[in-house]
Amino acid sequence: MLQVIPQVFGILLLVSLFLTVVPTEWYGTVFSGHPVGDPLLGAALGSIAAGNPVTSYVIGGELLTTGISLTAVTAFIAAWVTVSVINLPVEMNIMGRRFAIARNLCGFLFAILIAILTELTLLVLGGVV
Repeated sequence: MLQVIPQVFGILLLVSLFLTVVPTEWYGTVFSGHPVGDPLLGAALGSIAAGNPVTSYVIGGELLTTGISLTAVTAFIAAWVTVSVINLPVEMNIMGRRFAIARNLCGFLFAILIAILTELTLLVLGGVV
């Protein structure tokens, strides 16, 4: 466990640096409203800018108020919590290369699927989207 602490500390520093360098307002300029492109882009950005579930609610709300589509925000938040490209080297070192890559790939694909299903569910339930 003591060997892992420096790696985890380094990952936390990288994530903090990325979140400081890229402001939340930048995301509003990237998303175009495309029904397929936005979830893909949201999941990709969420995979890079990994974070914890508590902050995802605040960030998701802010992204929605800037006019970003629900599918993009849902994919971003799902990937934000489940996928982490930044943590991948440490995860491969601890849990094995094959497992780490498979887990992150599944998390990425499911983030997109969940985003699309969330919007479809809301449309079926009453056109909320």
